[in-house]
Amino acid sequence: MRDQPPPTPHGPAPDLFTWEFAANPYPAYAWLREHAPVHKTKLPSGVDAWLVTRYADARQTLADNRLSKNPAHHDEPAHAKGKTGIPGERQADLMTHLLNIDPPDHTRLRRLVSKAFTPRRVAEFAPRVQELTDDLIDRFTASGSGTADLIHDFAFPLPIYAICDLLGVPREDQDDFRDWAGMMIRHGGGPRGGVARSVKKMRGYLAELIHRKREALPAEPVPGEDLISGLIRASDHGEHLTENEAAAMAFILLFAGFETTVNLIGNGTYALLTHPEQRERLQRALAEGDRGLLETGVEELLRYDGPVELATWRFATEPVVIGGQRIETGDPVLVVLAAADRDPERFADPDTLDLGRRDNQHLGYGHGIHYCLGAPLARLEGQTALATLLTRLPDLRLAADPAELRWRGGLIMRGLRTLPVGFSPPCSGQT
Repeated sequence: MRDQPPPTPHGPAPDLFTWEFAANPYPAYAWLREHAPVHKTKLPSGVDAWLVTRYADARQTLADNRLSKNPAHHDEPAHAKGKTGIPGERQADLMTHLLNIDPPDHTRLRRLVSKAFTPRRVAEFAPRVQELTDDLIDRFTASGSGTADLIHDFAFPLPIYAICDLLGVPREDQDDFRDWAGMMIRHGGGPRGGVARSVKKMRGYLAELIHRKREALPAEPVPGEDLISGLIRASDHGEHLTENEAAAMAFILLFAGFETTVNLIGNGTYALLTHPEQRERLQRALAEGDRGLLETGVEELLRYDGPVELATWRFATEPVVIGGQRIETGDPVLVVLAAADRDPERFADPDTLDLGRRDNQHLGYGHGIHYCLGAPLARLEGQTALATLLTRLPDLRLAADPAELRWRGGLIMRGLRTLPVGFSPPCSGQT
């Protein structure tokens, strides 16, 4: 789809939202940052929206309370037609989640669920993440073929099983969640109906699970109580959390909490395999027991080719000026995190991958009151996954021409469809 050229003397804007653009959007984003940093475009869905691409403007926009997350502020019926937001969420009565609401409701709901993502709770969850990581590596190396699709066999199931454990989805039901989540990813660039059907199935299951857990809930909290039980307990003790809000909260934690981590692991591994000097640098540090480079490295991977390309929808509640451009009431605004995080006005050598980068206040998980609630868990999963892969499979290598790899189409997320890898089959268990 050809974008509408902006009124500048610099020639037409680059093509956006093509398959070629999906493979490498960064040259187009560099053009926009320089020539049309706040740029109105027609999205593939037909909705007109503003793209914000410079770091300073992006940071301002993400924290501007004149830009609402509530789609009711959109001046067109696009949301009702399923053209914005998550497909099927309205029909499934799942609208009252953190990505669609503003204070004071946002403040109340975020306070309730934030208890699940405290540093202490995430630290307590670390052994389970390591267990899942090792188990998945054991599975895909067991055949002895020395090959795997790292997305399907590893990056995808790890965060699904982790978030299911955190929510309290019984182990025997978790493969259903994996199937529904897979449908969401597979239809990322195609018909939205498949996603909507999965959302509907997930909504029905969550309603039933909440009902079962409410009936079995003990009088007092138990150590390590799952998140759904915690949400039920809060709603039953005067926190004004409705059943719809509880279901919507569980849904968005699953929906937002798995694909970002799938892409962090997938994009991060791909970046390391295509930058061998940085990969070897990290392997040496891990072999020496130094995890400092792992921590800065994951932050750099989030900046360099992060899992979220555009922040989720915002709508102007009054005229707003961003980067010298007037945005009218009701206009949709999309902050291009991937463009902001490669802004040379903010980051030195932004197109260079440097795992030791220190000055790295990237926007990969957002900014302001909507900063990603699950970021600590995603960081834990990303660090654990990459460290374990590089340690247990030291000769991990790309098993396809990078030009042959396909990126999932879609507006918000950025991730590979597949990541074929080769390796020398290891002995089972951690080394």
